[in-house]
Amino acid sequence: MENNVFENASVVIVGAGPSGIATSALLNSMLVPNLVFEREDCCASLWKKRSYDRLSLHLAKNFCSLPLMPHPFSTATFMSKDTFISYMDEYVSRFNVNPHYCHNVESAFYEEADKKWKVEVKNTRVTDKEVCPQVYYADFLVVATGENSQAIIPELPGLETFNGKVIHASDYKCGASFKDKSVLVIGCGNSGMEISNDLSENGAHASIVVRSQLHVLSREIVRIGMILLNFVPVNMVDRFVSFLAMFSYSDLPSYGIHQPAEGPFFYKTLTGKTPVIDRGTIKKIRSQKIKVFPGIEKIHNNIVEFKNGALQRFDAIVLATGYRSVAHNWLKDYKFIFNEDDKPKNKYPNHWKGEKGVYSVGFTGRGIQGISSDSKAVAEDIYQLVMAQKPTYAARMV
Repeated sequence: MENNVFENASVVIVGAGPSGIATSALLNSMLVPNLVFEREDCCASLWKKRSYDRLSLHLAKNFCSLPLMPHPFSTATFMSKDTFISYMDEYVSRFNVNPHYCHNVESAFYEEADKKWKVEVKNTRVTDKEVCPQVYYADFLVVATGENSQAIIPELPGLETFNGKVIHASDYKCGASFKDKSVLVIGCGNSGMEISNDLSENGAHASIVVRSQLHVLSREIVRIGMILLNFVPVNMVDRFVSFLAMFSYSDLPSYGIHQPAEGPFFYKTLTGKTPVIDRGTIKKIRSQKIKVFPGIEKIHNNIVEFKNGALQRFDAIVLATGYRSVAHNWLKDYKFIFNEDDKPKNKYPNHWKGEKGVYSVGFTGRGIQGISSDSKAVAEDIYQLVMAQKPTYAARMV
């Protein structure tokens, strides 16, 4: 059996998605050594491997840049997925971010005696089961695995009896393979609405389950609202964007879509639920090309019974039911930064800093803009702490 490899590190960053690469880039610019571990074989694996083909960023490019590298003027205001992936690949190259790919962090806990984080990492490229994990001791630990680590599969009565195709949105790519089939999309967030639209455009008979209240806005209205939030209180912004939305979406209750009493931006702060950004789905709902159903009562074979008593046969189900963080699976001392639900235990805007030198980036549901803000706060805090202990720091790293 191969012996454990012990190494000292200043900062260990877990995850090479936008959160991890942004934090590493900033630390590199401050000359703070750091190691990035990523369980997949590439950076930004969620974008590259687990997103549908037609995905594009819902927010304007000025809200979707990582630190140190704004998008060029030539980039479209609303980027495609491929454009953003190319941006991240260039970002990693430009700022010397060098993730250790196929390195799965199996555990991390704080050793009080040494005042360091002990991080056990397994190289999954090595197939020998007898190989022990590598062990790293770090002064600082950054959790950058994000909120979308694991697909959520809901418990639906009778789902196990369904004999058609059932996939999660993370495995959905394009609606072409569902042409002429009757497909039910469960989940009415942005992914569910866009997948429904994609299915319809590719010749499928699409339906969507809408259980919850939600706001529907256009990309342009959201852009106006986000700009105004820099200058105007959220209640005034909500009032204004709701007024604009009324001209396009006031008829939605007649199609089974009801909006909350709270305005869209305050509602997101309250619940974490982002407004649905309409890119053609609502037009198809109005024309009955996409049917809207309420919650599901039960499923029996290929027949779905809904809460309103309607019965409908489907050939396939797409679960656009979101993701969850699984940081607590490997972060044994998660209590220093997270609660039981893997949410930061400290309130915004101090959510990013935990105890004992542990930090989190990208756990507030604020997208790329939130990741940029978190990574700047984390990198600056680590830099200040490193500088404060500089006389003894070099000795500790030996």
